[in-house]
Amino acid sequence: MDYLINLTKENIQQVVDSSMQKMVVLAFWAQQQPQSVQMLQTLEQLAQAQAGRFILAKVDCETEIEIANYFQIQNLPTTLVLDKGRPIDGFAGLQTKEQVETLLNKHLPPMWMQEFEAIKQLLAEGALTDDELVQLSVQLKTVYTDSQQSAEVALVMVDVALQQGLLADAKSLLLTIGLADQDSYYHNLMAKLALAEDAADTPEIRQLQQSLAEQPDNLDVAVSLAKALNISHRNEEALELLFAILQKDLGALDGKVKQVFMEILTAIGQGNTLANQYRRKLYTLLY
Repeated sequence: MDYLINLTKENIQQVVDSSMQKMVVLAFWAQQQPQSVQMLQTLEQLAQAQAGRFILAKVDCETEIEIANYFQIQNLPTTLVLDKGRPIDGFAGLQTKEQVETLLNKHLPPMWMQEFEAIKQLLAEGALTDDELVQLSVQLKTVYTDSQQSAEVALVMVDVALQQGLLADAKSLLLTIGLADQDSYYHNLMAKLALAEDAADTPEIRQLQQSLAEQPDNLDVAVSLAKALNISHRNEEALELLFAILQKDLGALDGKVKQVFMEILTAIGQGNTLANQYRRKLYTLLY
C-alpha cells in the first residue's frame, strides 16, 4: 500500500487492515477549512520525508461524511493515530511540524529501523554481489551509529563481514556483543567465523609464515605470504605485512612490494574501510 492515500468507504477496510502491520495517521480535513488544509500539508511533508515509516490516510470530510461521523469528528482539523485497527492517540486543531513529530515518535519505531529492516530483507533473499555487500556494509555503519551501536545491528554487520571474507572485522564486532545479546544468531555467526578461520589457515600459509620467521629479511617470501593471506581473505594481515616493508623502503623489490600492496587494495574495493585505511597510510608515505 502507498504511504499517501485518500481514505474512502471503498478502501477503509484495507487501511484498517494495514494498521495491523504499520501505523496509520488519519488526517481529517476540508477545503473550506484553511487550518485543516495547512495541517494536511504539514502531515504530507512529514509523510514524504519519512517515506514508508507510516501511512497517511487523508479524509476529505466534505465527501466522506460517513467516515468522519464514524470517528466522531467534531472539529477540523483532527488527526488520529491508528494502530492495530484502533485509535491510540491524536489531536484536534493546528500543530507545528515539531509537535507532530514528537507525537509520532512516541508510537513509531526509530527512523533507522526502517532502513535496517530493508537491509535484513535483502540479506534474507541472498545471492548478493560483492558490490552489493560493500554497499550494505556502508549503510549498516550509518545505521549502527544511528542505533547507538545496537547489538542487533552489530550482528548483521558481522554477517555481512563474513560474507565479504573480512574475518578480522567480524571477530572485532563479535567481541562487542554482551552476554544478554548472545542469542542463537550470535552463536551461529561464531560458528561461521570459526569455520572461516580454520579454512583461512592453510598449510601453505603456515609454511610461508615459518619460512619468514626463519628468514625475516626475505622479501620474496613476505610477498608470497601476503598473496596467500589475500586469497584466504586475511587482508588486514596481508596489508600490515606489506606496509611494514614499505615504511622502510617504498621501492622494495624494485617496486614489487608496492605493486602487490596496491593490487590487494584494488581487489578489496573502493568502499571498503580497511582498503581506505591502508590507502591513506600509503599516501602519508608518498607525500
